[in-house]
Amino acid sequence: MTNNKNTAIISPSWEKLEGGLIPAIIQDATTKNVLMLGYMNNDAYQKTIETKQVTFFSRSKQRLWTKGEESGNFLNLVDIKNDCDNDTLLIQVNPVGPTCHKGTDTCWQTENKPSYGFFSTLEAIITERISSKDAKKSYVASLFEKGINKIAQKVGEEAVETVIEAMDTNDELFLYESADLLFHYLMLLQAKGFTLKDIEEELKGRHK
Repeated sequence: MTNNKNTAIISPSWEKLEGGLIPAIIQDATTKNVLMLGYMNNDAYQKTIETKQVTFFSRSKQRLWTKGEESGNFLNLVDIKNDCDNDTLLIQVNPVGPTCHKGTDTCWQTENKPSYGFFSTLEAIITERISSKDAKKSYVASLFEKGINKIAQKVGEEAVETVIEAMDTNDELFLYESADLLFHYLMLLQAKGFTLKDIEEELKGRHK
């Protein structure tokens, strides 16, 4: 079990909803993806705090139910937050294995993988353009057709242009060249068989 924060003791308004149950939204502490929705009463909340493993009140079994007690796919507690009305919990966890009882990462049949916002969209676009291999219509495909040396050279050129603009006073041009540099770097990563996730893991390792 891991608990990365000193979880603050909060006071949900158990009496506001029928049966003393309030919804608990389960979120991956790292990826920020929503994994599932369950219900807690005060006993489930207290057990979660004590064991650092998320425990719900099962409405079908009419008892406390620790997620993973049968499957081993526990939800290790990281943090709990109460909403503005004190009647919904946001629980951040480090999941062990898939969360859904059907074997998927989430209860919405989606992968629990990190997202880097629009950078992830760009990675997907680059992958699509590479696989299309239509060099006549795609700049990405045409650059990949020329090989990794040309891609690396292009990254170097964009890096030099970014440095030059950094020493000037035109912020608009600096941002433009910075965007070009990042775009071509994403292409170089894929040409080498890597993604932003690999860079994240490398940086995490250094941080430790």
